[in-house]
Amino acid sequence: MTHNRPLPDRLHALDNLRAVMMWLGIVLHVGIIYTFYPLPLPLPWHDGKTSLLADWLVALIHSFRMPVFFILAGFFVVLLVHARGVRGMLVNRLKRLGLPFVLLWPVIFVAMVWTVMLFVYRVTHGTWVLDPSQLDPSLLTPRANRHPLDDTMHLWFLWMLMWFSVLVAVLTPLARAVPQRLRGLLSRCFDQLAGSAWGFLPLTIPLALIGAMYKDGIVPASGYFLAPVTEWLHNGIFFVFGLALYAHRKRLFAIYQQRWKHNAVAGFVVLTVMLTVTDLQRQHLLTVPHAAFWHAFLFNASTWLLSFAWIGAFLRYLGRPHPVLDYLAQSSYWVYIIHMPVTVGLGACLYSLDWPALVKMPLNIAGTTVFSLLTYHLLVRSTALGELLNGRRYPFRLLRLHAPVSRQTA
Repeated sequence: MTHNRPLPDRLHALDNLRAVMMWLGIVLHVGIIYTFYPLPLPLPWHDGKTSLLADWLVALIHSFRMPVFFILAGFFVVLLVHARGVRGMLVNRLKRLGLPFVLLWPVIFVAMVWTVMLFVYRVTHGTWVLDPSQLDPSLLTPRANRHPLDDTMHLWFLWMLMWFSVLVAVLTPLARAVPQRLRGLLSRCFDQLAGSAWGFLPLTIPLALIGAMYKDGIVPASGYFLAPVTEWLHNGIFFVFGLALYAHRKRLFAIYQQRWKHNAVAGFVVLTVMLTVTDLQRQHLLTVPHAAFWHAFLFNASTWLLSFAWIGAFLRYLGRPHPVLDYLAQSSYWVYIIHMPVTVGLGACLYSLDWPALVKMPLNIAGTTVFSLLTYHLLVRSTALGELLNGRRYPFRLLRLHAPVSRQTA
């Protein structure tokens, strides 16, 4: 069945939230260059100047950023199904996710390889003269038994979301065959769970069981094309939550707006407890039985609380169109795609400077943001690439933001 209804007006709050989450990717990926403690998955680009604030900032952003993305992604998939049907949703997702991945992954892969090589050469030789024959290949691919091309890099989100969308298209006919009484029961259970002040606790249990399979209790993004099942399950839980959220959006959105401050404070406190316990364990001052499970439980409990807080705060305060936020939302897809090699390249440029990490970090964040927005405005916004990413081309205007328009692409 083909649906010809236009998409309903987009909630500007969710567009703005998605844009901010995209930008926080820059902060996150700059922060990992300057962390004091080693990351669960070692990366070869790392500055000798470090800061514990970078560790805290990375942990904070990592706790909610991708979960919020997957919740919003599931929400918009159902919106597309209602507006265009299952077939229309699938065509849209393949065009907006699959095609950009196929076309841009090789470009970003090459850019990442060269910027990482430059960074590593800068660290090992102290110069910009690049002689690949003198580099240790293990520095570029630190994960054992991994083929260099088996890496979706930071684009793993596009890859995983595309397959989640395909799975929705396959399973929707089966879901419609479920008896109405059972569907009603499941819907009521979700509504009570997602709307309860303590609903985050049962939602955390499956995530904690998955996280307990990892040393630190946190499921990392491996970037493999065939990622471990645990990664699909972990991210899939948030995606399914977003799918179910659409049908209950009126009541739950009102609840999240009302409770956003409480959720934010509670999430921050829970995450702080988790990080404090982790630090005490690193210093051998505390022993926790089944530590990986409890780390995972606290971390994912903070994830739900902070995700609900972000959604509620944006719905409450940033739900109206604004020219600057509208522009940032339109540029966010391109910024997400291009930012990673830029952060690594600027990190290499700043490496030899004897400046504190807390000076280098904002310089890298600012430089990456400016570069990403300039390339979007000059090379993407009014071109075929912009139409591919955003579903339309915008008239080229130099240093001028036009009035907000209703965005009709998901």
